[in-house]
Amino acid sequence: MSDSNRIEQLIAALRDDNEALRDHAMASLGQMGVDAVPQLIGLMADEDTVIREAAATAVVRIGPIAFDQLLEALGDDEWAVREQAASALGRLRDPRAVEPLVTALRDKDGAVRTAAVWALERIGDSRATPGLIEALGDSTVREDVARVLKKIGDTRAVDALIDGLLGPNWMVRRHAAEALGKIGDARSVDPLIQSLQDEDWLVRRNAAESLARLGAKQAIEPLLPLLEDENTMVQETVEGVLASLGWKQEASQ
Repeated sequence: MSDSNRIEQLIAALRDDNEALRDHAMASLGQMGVDAVPQLIGLMADEDTVIREAAATAVVRIGPIAFDQLLEALGDDEWAVREQAASALGRLRDPRAVEPLVTALRDKDGAVRTAAVWALERIGDSRATPGLIEALGDSTVREDVARVLKKIGDTRAVDALIDGLLGPNWMVRRHAAEALGKIGDARSVDPLIQSLQDEDWLVRRNAAESLARLGAKQAIEPLLPLLEDENTMVQETVEGVLASLGWKQEASQ
């Protein structure tokens, strides 16, 4: 049997009701090499999500040799192809994909933008920081973007994260409060102190932990009311934070 016939047979097997057969077909396609990539990319436009994801997985298994074709697919007319291509590039973790994925953060389709954020998280390259900062203004992906900026920990994101910390989205505030402590820039201290009064308990806790990381002794007085916070986890965290900052209860009496 020729390789082309074998590829067609395996692709047909991806639609089989038998999960074990589908998994075998996906693994076998991943061993077929670069010749299988065009047809697999075509499957990324399939109406069945399972088929789309199986095709992307098979391309990832083929490996870096598929990079150029995935990069081309990132500009495909079909949103589903672009989405799966972005996801696959992230799974390959090839740093050459950073700039194209940053461009994909401005894709007209939200699913593609989400996949691009996820892919950039997997790659973890700080070159993505400016594009991610811009994407914080995108309501579809801003929560995921805040999480990725937290993981990358680039100081260039400080101003944008401060804006997010003081903004209306509670999930962004949670990630921003944690990220600013990880980055460790002194500009974060005052906004973090302000966030000790946030309505969300995890924002308060994350802000307290970040102030400890920053060694912000000026936060001791604003932290004291949180010893009686309505949330016991905040109380416990603040006790540890105050101790790390050198506060002793006896000294305050």
